[in-house]
This record gives sequence, C-alpha cells and structure tokens, in this order.
Amino acid sequence: MHRHGYKGRKFGREKDERRALIKGLADSLILNESIETTLPKAKETLPYVEKLITKAKAGGLHNRRQIISSLQTKEAAHKLVDDIAPKLTARNSGHLRIEKTDVRRGDNAQMATLSFVDDLKVAPVAKKAEKKPAKTSEKPAPKKTTAKEAK
Repeated sequence: MHRHGYKGRKFGREKDERRALIKGLADSLILNESIETTLPKAKETLPYVEKLITKAKAGGLHNRRQIISSLQTKEAAHKLVDDIAPKLTARNSGHLRIEKTDVRRGDNAQMATLSFVDDLKVAPVAKKAEKKPAKTSEKPAPKKTTAKEAK
C-alpha cells in the first residue's frame, strides 16, 4: 500500500483520539510555555499552535472563539490571546522551536522540547502616549449670575 496523499501522522490512534492528543499538547504548551514530548508529536503540534498564534495576533471575537474551540481549556485560550500574542508581534511566523533532547529510556523514542522562540517573561516595550497639557485660558470665565443676585 502506498502513502501518497496521506497527510499527518497517525500515532496508532483513532481520529478523535489524535485530535484530542494534539489539543492537549497545544494546551499544555500555551499554559507551561514549554513541553517535552516525542519528536513526531512535537512536529505535529508545531503547525497547529502556529496557526492558533496567528489567529490570536489578529484578534477579534470570532478568532477568539475559534481558538477556544481549538484548545481544551478556556484559560489557555485567554492566556494565548491576552498575554502571549501581544508579546509575539515582532515576528510574522516561526514563533516555536523544536530542540531534540535525549532518547526515552523505556522504548528508545527520540524526545524533543517544544518551546517559544521569544522570551515570554519579558514584557514588550510599550510606547507611552504623551499627554498634552489641557489648554487653559489666562482669563477666568465670567461668573454667571442669577436674576436674584443681579437685583
């Protein structure tokens, strides 16, 4: 049997199990900012999370709802949109990196660390809006008098 035209890895799981696995890995990556998993799982999770980051950077209610449906917890979705995405505005893509680590002792599987390229601990430098002093007239405004005071 040939593999032409078959995208993605199966991981020996059914479709819904695979989808839940990728959602869980993406959720953990966003909450912990770095995860260690097997190399094939990291390679499948990377484009999934990159697309979510692109949606989070675009902002908007529709994109936020799509991100919530693509992750397991709302906390991770809100953290991605509110905290992480504003810190990644300097890049257009390539927000994540995969680094190979040791092999797993039990089955000799190649392990990898999936993490963000930029340091998320450092907040981006925000431009402070300079406030112009309010214009004050040198002459005080004339005091309005009522009809009773005028008499």
